[in-house]
Amino acid sequence: MKDDRRHPFRDSQQDREAATHIPDTPQTRAPSYALAFADQDFLLREELRPVRLQLELLKPELMMNEAGINSTVVLFGGARIPEPAQKHKAKTTTLAGLSAYYDEARTFARLVTERSLKDGGTDNVIVTGGGPGVMEAGNRGALDAGGRSIGLNIVLPHEQAPNAYVTPELCFNFHYFAIRKMHFLMRASAVCVFPGGFGTLDETFEALTLIQTGRMGRVPFLLFGRAFWEKIINWDALAEAGTISADDLDLFRFVETAAEALEAMDSWEGTGTKRSAIPGR
Repeated sequence: MKDDRRHPFRDSQQDREAATHIPDTPQTRAPSYALAFADQDFLLREELRPVRLQLELLKPELMMNEAGINSTVVLFGGARIPEPAQKHKAKTTTLAGLSAYYDEARTFARLVTERSLKDGGTDNVIVTGGGPGVMEAGNRGALDAGGRSIGLNIVLPHEQAPNAYVTPELCFNFHYFAIRKMHFLMRASAVCVFPGGFGTLDETFEALTLIQTGRMGRVPFLLFGRAFWEKIINWDALAEAGTISADDLDLFRFVETAAEALEAMDSWEGTGTKRSAIPGR
């Protein structure tokens, strides 16, 4: 932990250590006597939810600042998509076919990281959800290039350990989906979405909504696999119905390959600009 104190007071770590050596008495064993900041039972009380939300926002923010992470390239995508060598284990024929996007995600992450390393490795750092499938491919590609990558994991009933390719000191674990989503986008210089399920769709539409409403600046927003996306979502029907504007269809672009994605990122217009009005309203 970074020690950047600028005051003469005794530090909380010293007191936490000292509190482990106090005499064992009925008073010192009482829950009330425990230091509040070192008392997990106290911190987990329902009334402390606002404090936990703040801590979950602050911990990754401080650690990424200390690691020099200035900007990120976000990779969303399905946890169930296998690497091509394992596609025979896929639960459906469609998932087996989508395994090609594992390789595209890995290649894309490698190319992005190679570029990043030429500029010091602090910008355009790959960030994924830290799990299997496309997420694993993204972290793996960054490691292929010899660079760092971030994993934003979340506690789920069935969750496994983070994938083995996340940079350990940049591997985080969340309780609150909302705070995790904030960390995905707070440093985002591009959002790249591969085929996926509910989680991928949730992350995709939340980010698109933020850009659509001007709450977030425009960034390259790339959907890998036009056939997949146009099969599961009738984008034109949304515009024709008037529930979105035709202009909203320009907020994202379809790509098929890592090379095409890099070209789209390099030629993206309006990066960083925010809408002052929502078209069609």
